[in-house]
Amino acid sequence: MSLKIRRVVTGHDAKGHAKIEIDEIAKNVISNRPGAQSCVVWSTKGFPVDNDGFNDPTTAEFKTTVEGGTVFRIVHYGPGVTPRNHRTDSIDYAVVISGSIDMELDDGVVAKLNAGDVLVQRGTIHNWVNKGTEPCVIAFVLVSAKAVKVDGKVLNAHN
Repeated sequence: MSLKIRRVVTGHDAKGHAKIEIDEIAKNVISNRPGAQSCVVWSTKGFPVDNDGFNDPTTAEFKTTVEGGTVFRIVHYGPGVTPRNHRTDSIDYAVVISGSIDMELDDGVVAKLNAGDVLVQRGTIHNWVNKGTEPCVIAFVLVSAKAVKVDGKVLNAHN
């Protein structure tokens, strides 16, 4: 199954009136590991965000996060998705749109998330595991953050 995300992005015309800049099925769906597909819906750099003019940031290549910015991403995790333990230098807001998934931490603790559940991921090592028979779709907003420090030790991001 290919991830199909319709994205609608607004902007302004020359007189300052609202208009729709983009209304399309997103073209930047990628798969960077077996069983997972993702799509960056939008991204920003810097705070506060600059809403002047119009430039579609999704035409660029993306890492997991954007330093000093945000990434809005939709991810489809198929049953049996290949594991990927990782930590990001971000605070991540996640909403499970459909299905269910296990979020595993590096100490073995597991939180089962179902459609409608939300998660705030604060720079911890984690993995997404779909042990079910149905796909899981999650919307993520990743906001750039400082690297986590515990007892004076920096816990660097790793993908």
